[in-house]
Amino acid sequence: MTRPSKSSLVLDGSEVKLRLEAERVATQTPVHVDWVRFTCIRRNSPALSVDTLFPKKIDENIWDEETRIARFNKLLAQLPGNEFEASSQAYELAIEVAQALGPDYQVNPEIKKGHDFYKFRWPIERNGAECAWVGFLASGDSPQQKSQSATIHANIFGAACTFAATGWNNRIADIVDSRDGDLTRADLALDFFDGLPGGIEGIRLDYMAGLCDVGGKRLKCNQIGDWCNDQERSFYFGSKEAGKQTNAYEKGDQLFGPKANSDWLRVELRYGNKLRILPSAMLRRPADFFAGASDWHAATLLKADCIASAEPVKTTGRLPLMTVEAEAVRSLTWCLKTAAPTIAAMFKHAGDSFIDLLALDALPSRLQGFSAAELTRAFKQALERNQTVDSSPAFA
Repeated sequence: MTRPSKSSLVLDGSEVKLRLEAERVATQTPVHVDWVRFTCIRRNSPALSVDTLFPKKIDENIWDEETRIARFNKLLAQLPGNEFEASSQAYELAIEVAQALGPDYQVNPEIKKGHDFYKFRWPIERNGAECAWVGFLASGDSPQQKSQSATIHANIFGAACTFAATGWNNRIADIVDSRDGDLTRADLALDFFDGLPGGIEGIRLDYMAGLCDVGGKRLKCNQIGDWCNDQERSFYFGSKEAGKQTNAYEKGDQLFGPKANSDWLRVELRYGNKLRILPSAMLRRPADFFAGASDWHAATLLKADCIASAEPVKTTGRLPLMTVEAEAVRSLTWCLKTAAPTIAAMFKHAGDSFIDLLALDALPSRLQGFSAAELTRAFKQALERNQTVDSSPAFA
């Protein structure tokens, strides 16, 4: 494969900058969501629809409805149940993700070999280049991978996030909520296009002075790049193992090359779900969660003339109460967004038998580790918060 010319790299870098600047104006926040990964349980995902297998043509009706359904059922019977069902559900999710990203994104109709221990993937492309994928089925037979086989995973690269249609992050958050999914990665990027006072060396000095400490502890750090010649430098602190790492780097050097002498500096906060539960609100309000990472992050955000309501994502071991509240919010969101129409229909038409069903003591597995008192308090707070949001002027 030939290396792109310097001129094309500069053009791409300019396009990236223009797109990020436009997004900042449209969203009124300087923090950009630059990478997203989430996982859904397959039982919360619909099977492939008849319309997807046999799409209706606008001007030509090849099959009547009964024929279409008959062909659909015949196809289901001919294919291996588990693999067909998984590929169907993954395809539906890929279509949803592509539509959420915008009209420039399409799902490649050819199944490819999977990544990250998934057996297969549906690629999502923009201008013919893969920029996201949805994986399904496990590549091995270990107990852990068998558990993974019950999930579908979406991975949305930074390139997809950068050029997605305005509001894409809210639409992806809606998908995560509607499928009761788990956010497993979210990168929150703060760009200083004209540079930051002190530059990347100033960030290193902040770290050395203890300004980046969290809870009185000095985080691990790592330096990459040509620090002797002040080029292409990156300064990392935090760790992926703890689920929170910050990378400050010279974005201008990355996109345009050191000879361009670009002052563009990026501070990128990378959240992972190791030891943490990542709320979908992180996609909707990235500035709040960037500010919540530490006092240093909040102060850095102020340098971009942004004041946010700092919202930390602490480790689950420290906040068991917030864990049950998070699970209550997730359960309530799934109920309101996904199950509500079915519940309403059953309440209307099933009569007393449905009332008896509501009296069951069974709990979903994710709620079984909490006491009745914890669940009562958490669901009450989640309902009150939901009613407050629904009644606010912004949602009127």
